[in-house]
Amino acid sequence: MPPSHPHSHGPDPDAPPPSPEVLARRRRAVRLMLLLLVPVGLATVVGLVVLWPSGEPTRAEEAAALVLPPGTTYPDARVVSVEPFDCSTPGDPGRPAQQLTCATVVVEVLDGPGAGEFQQLELLAEVYAAGVEEGDVFVLTRDAGADGVAQYGFFDYARGTPMVVLAIAFAIVVGLVARLRGLASLVGLAFAFFVLLQFVLPGLLSDRSPTLTSLVGSAAIMFVVLYLAHGFSARTTTALVGTLFGLALVAVLGAVSVATARLTGLTSEETVQLQTFDPTLDFSGLVLAGVVVAGLGVLNDVTITQASAIWQLHEVDPDMTWRELYTRGMAVGRDHIASTVYTIVFAYAGAALPLLMLFEVYAQPWDVVLTSSALAEEVIRTLVGAIALVLAVPVTTAAGAFFAKAADTNAGAAADRRMTSLRARLAR
Repeated sequence: MPPSHPHSHGPDPDAPPPSPEVLARRRRAVRLMLLLLVPVGLATVVGLVVLWPSGEPTRAEEAAALVLPPGTTYPDARVVSVEPFDCSTPGDPGRPAQQLTCATVVVEVLDGPGAGEFQQLELLAEVYAAGVEEGDVFVLTRDAGADGVAQYGFFDYARGTPMVVLAIAFAIVVGLVARLRGLASLVGLAFAFFVLLQFVLPGLLSDRSPTLTSLVGSAAIMFVVLYLAHGFSARTTTALVGTLFGLALVAVLGAVSVATARLTGLTSEETVQLQTFDPTLDFSGLVLAGVVVAGLGVLNDVTITQASAIWQLHEVDPDMTWRELYTRGMAVGRDHIASTVYTIVFAYAGAALPLLMLFEVYAQPWDVVLTSSALAEEVIRTLVGAIALVLAVPVTTAAGAFFAKAADTNAGAAADRRMTSLRARLAR
């Protein structure tokens, strides 16, 4: 009875199982690449241990705790009645009159210590303009108060239900289309958010280096996410080499660009608010950390595609030389670069759309707009990410071709076959 083979070899579980010779080449290539990746992985683990937050509140967290009274809770409440009223502002010589409509609402508290109570609130015009009807659910702030009389205020709309429904739909679609590999990627995504929330964000709020914190956190995410989503294979290991190179390049280029352009990082309401909580934070470092984290997904996408192309080419024709593998792999990579550059630019443009609209309103000269601190931060972030992305393609392609040929024990035999074929053609 012939020995059985598992049917999950390689990147595609539906693909036919590779031959023993192909499997042997893959294993040899992985062992060679691990000589490079194991030291990097150990350094990442050491970095996680050394830089892991202590759990003590940071200066920013202590300052933020003073803004909201102790014991503030956020109960849900259902709107029972809505009564609009006119809250227009009168005009003056410097500002025209505004026709505004506010509302008085009565809500029933649904949870927390005040569950079952009815409270009357006034909603600002911008809240009422978004659409408020009976049966809507709000998130309130509840201050227990020193005198025992609770004070309630509108905090936000309750969005839990639509977000949970969308998350479930997303998981179902990924599971149905990508099956176990897709579900594994969701587990990897959960791990990535764990690292971001438990390591990267607390580290950025502390006295630790933003660059080192973001690099260590991003490397840890990539080690786990890539192997979870794509399996432990030569292709995935090749992609990891290229991704780690891209992350290092983003950090170096980002550090030089942020320092040269003198980006302060204080270009949004959120960063200004953070500055009021802790003026000692390294906001230029936060810009760099944002560049590193933003590059994770795109780098992963590009490097895994290049690694897959190289290994497929090598397994279809093991006689290809390193140069032939690299040339054919780059033919695929150039197409991918062209489309992914658009993805990066338009993603940043979409995120900065309100900012671009403000510049359109101000009607400032284009060169002033482009080099302003707010837009320059987005432009430099885009360009640094794009440069790292583009350079990660030839590096991943070259690494894949190198390790594929280095692991090929039949390289000498392949060269002999090519020489024999050449002699036969010359003889004709």
